[in-house]
Amino acid sequence: MVATTVSTGEGWSSRSAFILAAVGAAVGLGNIWRFPTLAGESGGGAFVIVYIACVFLLGLPLVLSEIFIGRVGQTDAVGSIRRVAAQSQASPGWSVFGAIGALAAFLIVAFYSVVAGWVLYYVSVMGMDLVQAIVEGDPLRGALAGESREQIQQRLGDMFANPLLLIVVHLLFMGLTFYIVARGVSSGIEKAATYLMPLFFFLLVGLVIYGAIEGDIGDAVAFLFTPDWSKLTPQVMNSALGQALFSLSLGVAGLITYGSYIKEGSGLGPTAGLIAIADTTVALLAGLMIFPIVFAVGLDPAAGPTLVFQTLPFAFQTMPGGALFGFLFFLLILVAAVTSSISLLEVPTAYGIGERGWTRPKSAAIFGGGAFLIGIACLLGYNVWADVRPLGFWSLFAETDILDTVDGFTGKVMLPVGALLTSIFIGWKADENLLRTTTGLSPWAFGLWRFLLAWLCPLAVAIILVTGLFPSILGS
Repeated sequence: MVATTVSTGEGWSSRSAFILAAVGAAVGLGNIWRFPTLAGESGGGAFVIVYIACVFLLGLPLVLSEIFIGRVGQTDAVGSIRRVAAQSQASPGWSVFGAIGALAAFLIVAFYSVVAGWVLYYVSVMGMDLVQAIVEGDPLRGALAGESREQIQQRLGDMFANPLLLIVVHLLFMGLTFYIVARGVSSGIEKAATYLMPLFFFLLVGLVIYGAIEGDIGDAVAFLFTPDWSKLTPQVMNSALGQALFSLSLGVAGLITYGSYIKEGSGLGPTAGLIAIADTTVALLAGLMIFPIVFAVGLDPAAGPTLVFQTLPFAFQTMPGGALFGFLFFLLILVAAVTSSISLLEVPTAYGIGERGWTRPKSAAIFGGGAFLIGIACLLGYNVWADVRPLGFWSLFAETDILDTVDGFTGKVMLPVGALLTSIFIGWKADENLLRTTTGLSPWAFGLWRFLLAWLCPLAVAIILVTGLFPSILGS
């Protein structure tokens, strides 16, 4: 039996409120941590150019598709897709990709909260260091004065080895996410976006200026925007494709859910464009924030995932004002993590409201509590359950711990499948008149959008899916 869909009855107070919340959903650890990591590992400029092309040729059409589905459906992702399918005389079975997205968002917020807990720990470490610097009368000294590089790098390992500490910071972050989501769209999510996103951009621009003054901005710009086409391997192109989808939070039904809270207006095209532009700008600014500091102190831009938690804290130690700006850097990442985690938890919460008829606090508590428990399993994979391999029977995940398995399965399987089905549904099944009326696109823009969704997006996402599951296809 198909569940009766219940409208949440909630909505954004304005178009700008939706844009702030949607940009906050897209902007997160994927921009501040993952993009610089991949850019560094992939040689810089060539990766960046392919990434930007993928955002606008693949990401933007999917962003508009998800917002359209939510705007028409006016309820949770599953119910919204079902309504669009009904109006397009398509099978209600298409709502499966809404369910996949809701499940993916639930699983992602579980391990996302764990990683954000690491950020929260570093905010506290750098904050206490700044307080100490102020007490000593030298607030502009370098960060973590008196610690060796080995001691700074060892902090991450020591944190991983402390299950109680990991649980506490995970609980604090998940608790904050639950509190905001449980308060509702206008009183919780919109209010958080209204305050946090201006703070985020203020911190980001401030840190970019700091990096330009104290760091090596020339080398950073050359690294990010001068392509070395010899480094454009199939692996780099695939990474750029995947990052374009990941950074825009596509495939997890977040923009479908947020789009359902738009109560009036049909000009969705410009709104989707603003979201894509803002998200890409943040990723590029993150590179211009991090790489000048990395190059200034002679560190390796290809340091990988340890770049943020081990490499940069040492860099801030060697720079004037490192104690202050190191604290602000991790505060920036924390703000980005909060705005993204809110959108991730909101997707299953809306499902509970729309499909199950639960109250918002009950739905947020059930899914938030469940994600917290899964997160505990993920963090224990760094210590007491370090030998556990949940999908050890699958060669792709045979050597990955619990957190990396959840991350890998959602990223390599669930997100691409969700994005693939979205593009096929809008490109081939959705009613053309409904699409034209709701999106408000000009004839040429509409034709290009539908063409990209019908042909280019499915092909590109299918490549991401296949090469993610069978990486040997790309060669060594």
